[in-house]
Amino acid sequence: MKDFFKKIHSENFKWYDFSLLTIAQTFLMMNVGQLAVAYVFIGILNVLSSGNPGIYLAEPFTFTMINYMVPIGTWILFVVYMLVVKPDKPILQKLGTKAKGNTIKLFVVGLGVGFLMNMTCAVVAMLNKDIAVYYDSVHPVKDILLFIAIFIQSSSEEMACRGFLYQKLRRSYRHPIVAILGSSVLFGLIHIFNPGVNALAIISIILVGIFCALIVYYFDSIWLAMAFHTAWNYTQSILLGLPNSGTVFAFSIFKLDAASARNSFFYDVAFGVEATGFVIIVEAVAIAIVWYLGHNKKKQAEEL
Repeated sequence: MKDFFKKIHSENFKWYDFSLLTIAQTFLMMNVGQLAVAYVFIGILNVLSSGNPGIYLAEPFTFTMINYMVPIGTWILFVVYMLVVKPDKPILQKLGTKAKGNTIKLFVVGLGVGFLMNMTCAVVAMLNKDIAVYYDSVHPVKDILLFIAIFIQSSSEEMACRGFLYQKLRRSYRHPIVAILGSSVLFGLIHIFNPGVNALAIISIILVGIFCALIVYYFDSIWLAMAFHTAWNYTQSILLGLPNSGTVFAFSIFKLDAASARNSFFYDVAFGVEATGFVIIVEAVAIAIVWYLGHNKKKQAEEL
């Protein structure tokens, strides 16, 4: 048995780096960070509204903004933890420019890929007449503020799953598959209580996790993954007004005609495009492309 563990564990492995413990730790820290900030926001709204926070929460923009800002607690808790815990401090370097792939160019590429993939899924559902959207309004300042808030939300999940968890597992296990699958499974689990979730939705979200983990593995760019995640969420939630992993917000540029929406291979009424057979095909193609590009990139680097 010892020989087996020596084969799978790296020389950096410590007992507390056991994969299930690390996944549980990450999950717990994400929730604690978000709950703490949620209570802070509720406290502030209580003060501002003299004990009636519903006044503010009833306003669509404020409600949407708060929901997407709450994950800033994840950022705060993880960064503080990594600064304090010496063995995990090097992970912070993977979040900054010391990682070779963390460039503005790849960040922009990530935004484009996220927009293209999500828009493709939405347009196909529209062409199949599963959904219909209509223009509502544009509020430039509010729309930009929500982009920032969605970046905070999306990047917090990437930082926790593809930053903290992925890097700890990558450091502790010899084969990258442990980090890739471990971080992707957690990504699926953190969405398991979302409204309208089903088995297909979880499979789809895990595949997105694998896609983002491969980006980090092959291109050393968590910025690309963060940008992709942000553009995906912003496109479906704020631009198109579709369910974002099951949650629909009242504030959006376009609105979904919910009464005419129907379940199909291209759309799920309860969860959106993320719980369909078509999105799984799109994600599988994206994974194959990243693997192909990354594999060739790695092969070329080895030949130099």
